[in-house]
Amino acid sequence: MTRVSCIVPTGHLSYAPLEPDSFYRGLDRRPGAVIADAGSCDIGPYLLGANAAASPEEWQRFDLDHMLRGARQLRVPMIVSSCNDTGTNAGVDKFVRIIRDVARAQDLAPFKLASIRHTLDKSTLVEALRRGERIAGLDGRPDLTLDVLERTDQLVPVMGAEPFVEALRQGAEVVLASRASDCCPFAAFAMAHGIPRDVAYYWGKVLECASFACEPYMGKESIIGVAEEDRIQVTPMHPDQRCTPASLAGHAMYERNDPFHEAVAGGEIDMTQVVYQQLDEKTTEVRGMRFNAAPDYCIKIEGAGKIGERCYVMVGVRDPQTIATIDQAIAWAKQKVEAWYGPIGQDYQLYYHVYGKNAVMGELETVQTIQSHELGIAVEVIAPSLALAEKIVTLAARGIFYARIPTKGTAGGGAFLTEDVLVGKPAYEWTLNHVMRVDNPLDYFVIDLETVMPA
Repeated sequence: MTRVSCIVPTGHLSYAPLEPDSFYRGLDRRPGAVIADAGSCDIGPYLLGANAAASPEEWQRFDLDHMLRGARQLRVPMIVSSCNDTGTNAGVDKFVRIIRDVARAQDLAPFKLASIRHTLDKSTLVEALRRGERIAGLDGRPDLTLDVLERTDQLVPVMGAEPFVEALRQGAEVVLASRASDCCPFAAFAMAHGIPRDVAYYWGKVLECASFACEPYMGKESIIGVAEEDRIQVTPMHPDQRCTPASLAGHAMYERNDPFHEAVAGGEIDMTQVVYQQLDEKTTEVRGMRFNAAPDYCIKIEGAGKIGERCYVMVGVRDPQTIATIDQAIAWAKQKVEAWYGPIGQDYQLYYHVYGKNAVMGELETVQTIQSHELGIAVEVIAPSLALAEKIVTLAARGIFYARIPTKGTAGGGAFLTEDVLVGKPAYEWTLNHVMRVDNPLDYFVIDLETVMPA
């Protein structure tokens, strides 16, 4: 029976540095590959739009150093997807540079390195739209239009498993890829060794966040995944963690509108018939997963565009009268801002994030009664220029201090962390969350193979 294994040292490479102890404990079991996903949409559109990274290069180098040393020690493949958080070609270039540096510094060469970049650009999408092709929106978005495309500063297509499979077929020992579905580097390794898609994609789905699939909660610890022709197994490497049916099922279902289906390029993972079984104290086995192929092979496209400059002011409220009427105080402050700068939402955006009330959940918050003795308010403004954003956010924050509410006595309704206006990173919005049909899963992805030589 075909059987493959891999070690997963981190659920989002470098978002926080991996924990080496459990990684090297896992290497002692001689897994067949070292695999990690390095990307996410959860961190918002700024990183893609600005072609930036979520974490310092020092942390990226730390994770890649350990992964490469482990993979070369065992002479097994190392695979990283969605390089530099967003999977842009510049992110792939950066990770290639780091891997070359680490290989030469640690005397780990020679080995074959495959870098997978994308070739999709705005002009290609413009031509498709002008030919009348439909590029469908996801999650309630309308189909793509030229206007939306014009607002897009950076885009990436999201590859499936096939480019990874092809890179491995060409003999790659290290694979660094642009944006991919989180499960696909794991699924590709399994498929390249004969594991059916039914099993391979589900295997990738439960492995991609590493130790998040285990209990008790511990981030950045390594796990070992095993895939056979009709089942998968997951085992944590930290001595105090275990993988249970509850922890694995919970991870399989989280962040999903539909807990039983997940769309990926080429089809969907079907979890309606999965069966979980505790094999031993630390290991859970799963069977019954399916992959439903789609009639058309579609790839997702992610894109982001800049909408303005961003500033913050932090305001604290300790006065019980102001806390009790905080909505009225904010409404008063907004009126003063609009009197000076026009309607909110026309040329600028203004937000009051009230921690202690509903800053995390917003209008979805079910607790309606404020129970805190103090509130922290992050006043946020997005405007076309930094100078305008600074003016508006200052007035918006001071409006809390000056707000006229029925029960307020003298001044002092708000306390400022600092008089400084905090300048944030530029504000971006998601412009593209769409799918496009392709004739071949390798369309818009190119594989460059090189041999990394010793220094």
